[in-house]
Amino acid sequence: MSARLVSYTRVLEIVGDTLKVRVPEADDNAPVVRFGDLAVVKSVDGVKSLAQVIYIDRDQVTLQVFSGTKGVSTGASVSFLGHAMRAACSENVLGRVMDGSGVPIDGGPDLSSEPEVPIGGPSVNPAERTVPRRMIRTDVPMIDVFNCLVESQKIPIFSVSGESYNPFLARIGIQADADIVVFGGLGLVFDDYYSFRQAFEDAGVFPRTVMFVNQASDPLVERLLVPDLALAVAEKFAVEEGKRVLVLLTDMTAYADAMKEVGISQERVPSNRGYMGDLYSQLARRYEKACDFAKGGSVTILTVTTMPGNDVTHPVPDNTGYITEGQFYLHSGVIDPFGSLSRLKQNVIGKVTREDHGQIMNTMVRFYSESRDAAQKQAMAFDLSDYDRQLLKFGDLFRERFMDMNVSMPLEDALDLSWRTLAECFSREQLLMRESLVEKYFPKDADGAVAAE
Repeated sequence: MSARLVSYTRVLEIVGDTLKVRVPEADDNAPVVRFGDLAVVKSVDGVKSLAQVIYIDRDQVTLQVFSGTKGVSTGASVSFLGHAMRAACSENVLGRVMDGSGVPIDGGPDLSSEPEVPIGGPSVNPAERTVPRRMIRTDVPMIDVFNCLVESQKIPIFSVSGESYNPFLARIGIQADADIVVFGGLGLVFDDYYSFRQAFEDAGVFPRTVMFVNQASDPLVERLLVPDLALAVAEKFAVEEGKRVLVLLTDMTAYADAMKEVGISQERVPSNRGYMGDLYSQLARRYEKACDFAKGGSVTILTVTTMPGNDVTHPVPDNTGYITEGQFYLHSGVIDPFGSLSRLKQNVIGKVTREDHGQIMNTMVRFYSESRDAAQKQAMAFDLSDYDRQLLKFGDLFRERFMDMNVSMPLEDALDLSWRTLAECFSREQLLMRESLVEKYFPKDADGAVAAE
């Protein structure tokens, strides 16, 4: 125990919120300093701040001070705790809100005596994984019908600043049929944080929700810890409790920007557009925590990744696309069926969902694509055929009944509404679908094609 109290006073430099201290390589009385370990920085006036090891170069250790280096001088002392950051994890963390260092900020009871789990560990052994075959229902037609969210999937929402991606993410957290929701907020303004919390409380799902929130005014280093804290808690519930856990993270671009800022303070050579060369591996370490455990529950990761300038080739969405299993493309207030993709949807469509799911999905997207072509013809003042008018009517109904962000309905109701929408616009023969499905699900009172007025 005494080894943990050894202090080092050779502070070499302070740059931004980082502090560099010299630690003798051969010191038998102190714990070995490892990457990611915690330390306590004590200023000359006795104020203590928590810090984390972010770089080691022989006997020089660089620390990121959580509360910033304001008031810290080269006369400060550093004591290493000998372990990395840990997250409190038990049934008592449900319904609680913590900051980026795992400290409660909701005014509730202290969690220091609760069991803890280390954060930032390796991803799950592939031998312990099973093929994902279960669907997470969200009651969002553009997801459930066209790009199913599958348990253990890792998938981002690609969007741009100004879009309503945060309310949309909160809505999924409320409506998803998961046992536990773990929310991680990265660089949120207070209004967004309050909106998430209020939404969870109003919907009655807060008792099964854990929130880790780093606000824009909080220390930058905590932004880097939030995903690890959220994923460590999620993994604990999934493995030991067998829970189906949904992890929501917003915004991963803010996480990458924090990585860039820390890297610059360490004078590391940047790669693409100022981001560090290990951006891909750092993102992959977090996303690969998604897993369907063969002997437990599952961890599903849904994040928001904003695209600066709506540029999908920006380093953050570009690297994310190589890691994840698709994406939901949110722009102009709707989920675009053409920019969105779920690479795991084939594991559940028609297998755990209704038999007509696959055919309906393909047919609806096909007609909507043709309706956009018809809309272009109309915009250029070309003569429209009766079929073009049918397509235009279908396009209007499709956007109103399915693409509207406020639409919410169970999957089966969405499939039935799809059949009714098709029946209002097209005849049986125009559908080009399997005859047995048309005979079974096509509305009996439909009178064939209904040309748009």
